[in-house]
Order: sequence, then structure tokens, then C-alpha cells
Amino acid sequence: MSAARRTDRPAISRAARAALSRASHATTSRAARRTTRVGLGAVTVAALAVTATACATSSPNASSGSPSSGSSSSGSGKVVQVVAAENFWGSIAAQLGGDHAKVTSIITNPATDPHDYEPTAADARTVAGAQFAIVNGIGYDAWSDKLLSANPSGDRTELKVGDLVGIKPGGNPHRWYSPTNVHQVIERITADYKKIDPADAAYFDARKTAFENTTLAPYNQLIDQIKAKYAGTPIGASESIVTPLAEGLGLKMLTPESFLDAISEGSDPTAHDKAEIDQQIKSKQIKIYVYNSQNSTPDVQAQVDEAKAAGIPVTTVTETLTPAGASFQDWQVRELKGIEQALAKATGK
Repeated sequence: MSAARRTDRPAISRAARAALSRASHATTSRAARRTTRVGLGAVTVAALAVTATACATSSPNASSGSPSSGSSSSGSGKVVQVVAAENFWGSIAAQLGGDHAKVTSIITNPATDPHDYEPTAADARTVAGAQFAIVNGIGYDAWSDKLLSANPSGDRTELKVGDLVGIKPGGNPHRWYSPTNVHQVIERITADYKKIDPADAAYFDARKTAFENTTLAPYNQLIDQIKAKYAGTPIGASESIVTPLAEGLGLKMLTPESFLDAISEGSDPTAHDKAEIDQQIKSKQIKIYVYNSQNSTPDVQAQVDEAKAAGIPVTTVTETLTPAGASFQDWQVRELKGIEQALAKATGK
């Protein structure tokens, strides 16, 4: 998908766009709204740079469940101030940091579209006081780059997930749905904690070991089970958020990439793509259909209805932690179980 198209999308959430589309065709031109968003974004970032001060961050991430071992505090007593642009990365960072990290996630509301978010003065103060910043990158949260630039600090460590995993702008930004990338991020967060707070290096190593081997055990097991049992199974999906997960599970995505990108970017899919998907559903070329329930446009809802009518199992994913206070692993395990159950129903395995 195009990072450039994401960067200058209008300041209205995809869920809101879907609702408006269901009610009536919007008369405001995309170009006019896009111009307004860019102008307001520049003013906002400039204002945030003025109001930001180096103060403590807000309350830590609510989804900071502790691994079952290696969790006792030790060493220097230092607490690393961390800001995460999105709560899925914030949940992981909080669990890896334990007592030696205070993590504040900026995007925490499931109703908030991370692509279109407008940062506040409070966000700027959080960034200004952070020693460690974690952002997704790849055009997904361009507003976070502006926040970091407007509040520079030579003492702040910054992790951009896209750079870490080697996905360039224009690539699929939904890296938290890639099991391989998730483990890469875990490694880097731990390494960065140890760099920032070397006196507590052993503590951070113990947290990582417990998190990967115990806390994430159900997540890892489900991924292995699905891949071993259903690899190569053809599936359909509503948007590109599902693609990294499908790849991680060894499933075969049949939905045209151009359709997946269009829905993810908030643009209109082509009639050709919609006709191809309709045929895939009618002929049962796909075994299950997976859609983002936070972005159910009229086109997506029509496909969901068609799939159900054809007897094709339907299951859902969401873009951010749902419910808001969930941990990364609980959220992912719930979705993986839904996919596994749909595949079992579809294949009889």
C-alpha cells in the first residue's frame, strides 16, 4: 500500500467514512478534505512543539500484565520513561520492562484510527519526557514522526519497527500481525532497555525469557498448530491487515492485493476486484473470510453477507487492542482461536 496516500489522508476515521458511506454518498471532495488535513496537521505539530515540556508521562499502559517469572525488581531502581505510538507495541514494551519501565501508549481507544490521529499537547509532553520511543513507521503513524521531530532529544532512544524489520515506505505496515516481526521487536526492545539501563540488564533478560517462553506460549502454540494443520488453505480477507498474519500462518490469500490495499487506505475498490471476490465466494474458492471489524465498509459488509450465505465461515480481527485494556497476547490468542475454529469448520480437520 502507498505510504504517501496514508500520510495525507483526510482527518476522519475509516469507521466514520464507512458510516457516512452507508448513509449517503459524501459530497465533500477528497482533495479538499486532504488539503485541509495537511494544513491543520502542520499547525498542530507547530503548536505541540511550543507547548511540550520535559515532564513525566501519563499513567502506564493498562495492558502491562507481568510475565510469570523474572518479574521481581532488582538493580538500580531506575524506571525508563517509554512512549509507544500504538498500544499493541506498548503492551509488549510494558511487559518486557516490568518495574523498570513506565509505558504510555498514545493510541489506546479502539475507536481511534491510527492513520488519521491528530496528536494533542499532552502527547507532545509525553514524547518530550520519554527516554525511549516506539513507533510503527512505514507511513502508518506519520504523525508520530512529526511529534518526535518537533520535540527533539539527544538522550532519547527511538525504535521504528518498519526500519527494524526492513519494510520500506509503501510496504504493508501491519507488522504486529507478523509473528516473525513480533519476535524481532521483542529482541530489540529488550536490547534498547539494556542500553538505556545497563545496571538492570539481567532483569530485562529474565523478563524477555519469561515473556517469550511462558506468556507468549499460547500465542506461539496456536500459530504452530494452524500452520501445521492448515498450511496452503485458501482464504479471503477484507484488507491488508490480514496479509502478514496469513503469511505467518502459511495460509494462501486469494483476495486481490489491490482490493486489500484500497479498503485499508480508505479508497474505493475497483469493480473488477469486487467481481473477482464475488466469484471466489460463490464458487467457494476461499475456505474462510477474515475481516477487520473496526473497518466494515459497505463493500466489506456485502462480502461478509455473501460469505455467510454461501456457508463460508467468517471471523474477525481488529486493528488495535480490543478491548482497550487487553494484553497483546490475550488479544492475539482470541483472534487466532477464531481463525482456527473457522478453518476447522470449513475443512472438517
